[in-house]
Amino acid sequence: MTRTPVEPTTETGTVSLPRSGLLAFSTGSIGMGVWITVPGLLLLYFLTDVLAVAPLAAGFALLVPKIADVLLHPFVGHVSDVQRARHGHRLTLMLLACVLPLAFAALFAVPGGLHGNAAAIWVAAFYVLGNLLFAAYQVPYLATPADLAIGYHERTRLMSFRMVVLTVGILASGVLAPVLVGGDDPTRTGYVVMGCALAAGMLAAMLVGINGVRRLGAAAGTPVNAAPPPLRGIRVLLSSLRDPQFRPLVTAYLLTGTATHLVLAAAPYYATYELGRSGLTTVLIAAFLGPALVATPVWLAVTRRIGKQRGLLVAQGVFAAGGLVIALGSRVPLAVLVAVVAVLGVAFAALQLLYFAMLPDVVAAASGRKIADAGSYTGVWTAADSAGGAIGPYLYAACLAIGGFVGSSGDDVQQSSSALDAVRYGFGIVPAVLLVVALLVQRRYTLDRTHR
Repeated sequence: MTRTPVEPTTETGTVSLPRSGLLAFSTGSIGMGVWITVPGLLLLYFLTDVLAVAPLAAGFALLVPKIADVLLHPFVGHVSDVQRARHGHRLTLMLLACVLPLAFAALFAVPGGLHGNAAAIWVAAFYVLGNLLFAAYQVPYLATPADLAIGYHERTRLMSFRMVVLTVGILASGVLAPVLVGGDDPTRTGYVVMGCALAAGMLAAMLVGINGVRRLGAAAGTPVNAAPPPLRGIRVLLSSLRDPQFRPLVTAYLLTGTATHLVLAAAPYYATYELGRSGLTTVLIAAFLGPALVATPVWLAVTRRIGKQRGLLVAQGVFAAGGLVIALGSRVPLAVLVAVVAVLGVAFAALQLLYFAMLPDVVAAASGRKIADAGSYTGVWTAADSAGGAIGPYLYAACLAIGGFVGSSGDDVQQSSSALDAVRYGFGIVPAVLLVVALLVQRRYTLDRTHR
């Protein structure tokens, strides 16, 4: 493999990664962003308001695939570690995962004769398949920063590039998807068109990301890892949880991921039933994700001064406070609500950047202590991400069910006042509570001062 020329060093014993390699690597996040965003944003609404699935059944259809996903991710991490020990890379899994766009398209291509529970089963089956393929790409992809011979600040720089490009992918798919499905009048055909169009972009981005992993490995070098212990039970898969720094970090990430996935799932309901126009979903998503493009470089500069841990605690507090304002709903002027959502987006930028920048710090600190290899950490990490992706929408579906929300197949249904309260409070108060708990857990993480 030809080494890519590197830029001058910025930290003792580490290189500054080339921008072209960083951009190529980060492009892979666009494909991941589509898978993370669109099902989280539209799938629950697609089930309840297009396919006439009852809220609890719809939530269950999204929860079961995620439970399977959580169980599979640590195993994928172990397979990734074995592959790297044998071949020096994790690329085979990533190439196999490029079937993911087909599963994404099928997820929304529900046959016309299926409604209610039958449609929910179709969606759940392809969600299970898609989540497995997503794990096969995401786990080795996120192990890359820990595999590279780079230091504390360069890991943050790498993840800041990823965060900006990931935000572009999330923003583009989050804005385009509601438009492609029909805007204020979404249709089944619109969902099929949306699924096929975004699947094509997803495949292209994933292939570019694989090339980026190769280029960064050539530029920085990837120290050889010993083979992980044989797979003889769940303890090997979850060995990273023995790390006292990883436990609070991944727990806080789980709580935060639950909150952010809930916000995505709730946005169409909040726009439709609280603000009165489903087309405002696009406005809310743009306000939530757009600021991250500007805020990420700012957070990078801020954390160079105060550290990643302090920056993360600030972002968690801001997100919680913003959720309480959102819970007031239409009693607050629309412009103010959109501005508060934008503030949430600024906090979201830090949450995405700093959690993922701290993960390789934990792996680096554990090196030599025989706790686990990077794949074990990222397997558990992405399992937590999947768990948050499942629990968030299910929590919101439970809120709707408790409030007496009635599902439909596109017909106008008069919702009760308690159902409308559930739409509002589920979107604002529940995420705020989750972020407060995440902040309290995150305070137990002490590694940042050592690294700085």
